[in-house]
Amino acid sequence: MKLNDIILEEELFEGRMVWRKMGNKVKRGVRCTAGRRKGRVVSKAAQCSAPLDMKKRLTLKKTKAKMGRRMAWKSRRTKRMNPASRRVRALNRPSYRRR
Repeated sequence: MKLNDIILEEELFEGRMVWRKMGNKVKRGVRCTAGRRKGRVVSKAAQCSAPLDMKKRLTLKKTKAKMGRRMAWKSRRTKRMNPASRRVRALNRPSYRRR
């Protein structure tokens, strides 16, 4: 058996479709299920395995060190109050309930 046979038999899924908020609009996105960005919502599945931008990573690390609690408080408030955020939460909720 060759490597191509194995790859063609199995389907590789990098992400699954979800709804995301961009500004005050709701758009389609992809939640990465593999790669460096596992768990993150991105616009295209190809971004799940793209190389990381270290400059952006270090900038966010500094910002979180300075304003981590404030950022968390503001994001919690936004997710609770903003109509677009509430719509995204409702759309991403599974349509069936597990028993």
